Amino acid sequence: MLNLERLRILQAIATYGSVSGTAEVMHVTTSAISQQIRKFEQETGHQLVKRSGRGVELTSIAQLLAVRAGQILALVDETEAELQAYRSAPLGELTLGAFPTAARGLVPHALRLLTERAPELQLHIREMDFDSPLIQVERGDLDVGLVQDWDHVPIGWPDAVRKKLLMTDTAQVALPQDHRLAGQTAVRISELVDERWISRVRRSTCHEWLLFTMREQGTEPRIVHTVNEHPTQLALVSAGVGLAMVPTLGLGPLPAGIRVVPVEPELTRRVYAVWRAEGSVRPSVRAAVNALATAGERLSR
Repeated sequence: MLNLERLRILQAIATYGSVSGTAEVMHVTTSAISQQIRKFEQETGHQLVKRSGRGVELTSIAQLLAVRAGQILALVDETEAELQAYRSAPLGELTLGAFPTAARGLVPHALRLLTERAPELQLHIREMDFDSPLIQVERGDLDVGLVQDWDHVPIGWPDAVRKKLLMTDTAQVALPQDHRLAGQTAVRISELVDERWISRVRRSTCHEWLLFTMREQGTEPRIVHTVNEHPTQLALVSAGVGLAMVPTLGLGPLPAGIRVVPVEPELTRRVYAVWRAEGSVRPSVRAAVNALATAGERLSR
């Protein structure tokens, strides 16, 4: 009667508070989620969700099932991890969630290593811009996640999660080549307070980082353009319409007419690989984390 996939869906609704949020996290349609809930109600003989405004609310029976689902799914994950520990080589599939600059600047290096070290392991990448993979790793929706830990917003680490520091990344300021500060070897933050900025979108970590950095100088950044991707930021910097604060990991090839200069005091973030505690015995998780660590070391040289 208790289908594991439907238990996962019910637990996700309890966590994210909506069918649409659950569908987004699980990468399926809202109609697919609703269909699974109807089947679950038929199997249990109980109403599990009820309409509440524009969303849904779990019934008392569903709330009980959601708690039990967490316990059952944790035991299933632990058992699967123990079984995988008996394998001599990493096999099967692994899902990795990563924030955009890590997905672009770090993950491809690790994938090349895994192709050599664990050719029978199939890795699936999910780029996650606004939601930290940490929550989904803790819930078991991701096997491994890449998270960023900024000095001004330290992470609270869940007890069920293990972590490994992969690298420390620094921010630099991208300026047009003819900018008054472009010839300096480093730029003080205080020299940038009156500049026009090209920022990433609101809710993004880099946007919040720019706000925090400028507010520490007692001013609000003058954001004149808001774009989704770092390459677009750099293209606009090249056009001379503003500056951009970008992590080194997210730079990639620079367009013509740009200088990228370190800032003082140094702005840093730490990049971690995270996974559930029971995953530590899985050869696939160990192989992925080791490849990510090697990639991080090489990029830090």
